[in-house]
Amino acid sequence: MENLNLRNDILAIVEPDAVTFSNHHPDDLHDESLHAAHVEPFAVIRPSTTQQVSELAKLASRHNVPITPRGSGTGLSGAATPVPGGLVLSFSRMNQLLELDVNDHVVVVQPGITLRELNEQLAASGLRYPVYPGELSGSLGGNVNTNAGGMRAVRHGVTRQHVLGLELVLIDGTILKTGARVMKSSSGYDLTQLVVGSEGTLALVTEVTLRLSPQLAHAATVLVPFRDLDNVTNVVPTIVASGIAPSILEYVDVVTMNGIANASSLELGVDPAISAQTAAYLIVVLETRTNEQLDADLELLAEIVDKAQALDVYVLSPHAGLRLIEARERSFWVGKAAGANEILDIVVPRSRVTTFMSEAHVLAERHGAFITGCGHVGDGNIHIGVYLDDDQEREKFLFELFSLGLDLGGLISGEHGIGRDKQAPYLALTDPALLTLQKKIKEVFDPRQLLNPYRLLDDRPLP
Repeated sequence: MENLNLRNDILAIVEPDAVTFSNHHPDDLHDESLHAAHVEPFAVIRPSTTQQVSELAKLASRHNVPITPRGSGTGLSGAATPVPGGLVLSFSRMNQLLELDVNDHVVVVQPGITLRELNEQLAASGLRYPVYPGELSGSLGGNVNTNAGGMRAVRHGVTRQHVLGLELVLIDGTILKTGARVMKSSSGYDLTQLVVGSEGTLALVTEVTLRLSPQLAHAATVLVPFRDLDNVTNVVPTIVASGIAPSILEYVDVVTMNGIANASSLELGVDPAISAQTAAYLIVVLETRTNEQLDADLELLAEIVDKAQALDVYVLSPHAGLRLIEARERSFWVGKAAGANEILDIVVPRSRVTTFMSEAHVLAERHGAFITGCGHVGDGNIHIGVYLDDDQEREKFLFELFSLGLDLGGLISGEHGIGRDKQAPYLALTDPALLTLQKKIKEVFDPRQLLNPYRLLDDRPLP
């Protein structure tokens, strides 16, 4: 009878074609976590308005039913896996660009709009949303909830640097707006930034106000092979300190580069004699306002990497450069297809990347693991593919990797989030006082733990 009442209450809020019920879900009900499993919620609901979201939150509170918010399902940490018997709120129908202010460089969007859709609609304005997590089918709501980063973070920062305000629905149905269309604020607690990165555990995001950046007309992609990974990571602080301000600064080890090149049928154009000596590549994208500035930056970059013992420097054609960046962003899928057991996103200070990678290889050898890597080396965000079938040994290895990152001044996750996949090490390695404070914040927003439960801080066993 309870399920019938819940079903009827849902249908009183949304149209019949906006909901599917258990055993008839057409959606792929998990994110892209390597450990994702299909879970049947009671219903998948696709609201069209903030008011509907508010009524659904009230309904969930009344029936004491958990809610899992869902964007495009491109997350990598298990944060969008449904709760058995719960409600999934898919924001696929709330996908509009609501307002564009070209004078203030501000856009207001609904959470279901994808990065691809947003940038296509911005193209004619001369503005862009510069955060580039790589998967352009990802939604802005999902990006906000994970504080998505990506390859352009070295110059443009991550999602939180661009979110000026949010419209939120609390678990009791309250609708409120945070922030404003301004670049600075000293007016009370910053609830906008509290929600950014909270993985849907505090509130439901129904509208996002974003800061935009001008499009830059002149760009070049540079591929630099090195004989040793240490040479790659050691040169990065020098490049950053030079004032060149690269938009993208990535490293890719040779195993990963070969994998993504083969998967994308990509010809790098590297001399075979050079390729045979290469252990890792540096990928640099420069963007400037004028061609003269671009030429000067390219010349300075070549001088810097030459002093750092680069084997060569390749300035790619625009088409080849675009294909390389697209291939680099497919590295997760290549690793997944190759059978990686884990793909991590540990972040450390960029000056400590060399130390981290050196010690990570020592740990891998000790545990019998094979690791590959690439990453946003400009901001210290390292993506490691871990190949180790033994579950218990892998758990020990991962715990030591996370501990190493923390010891070097880093964090467990730079951009993918904690979700379920990294919950155990996060709770074990985080300062208990910090966890206690975060749990108190959660209790204020969501005292019955109905919003995206059983992940992040909530380590209760799944029902």
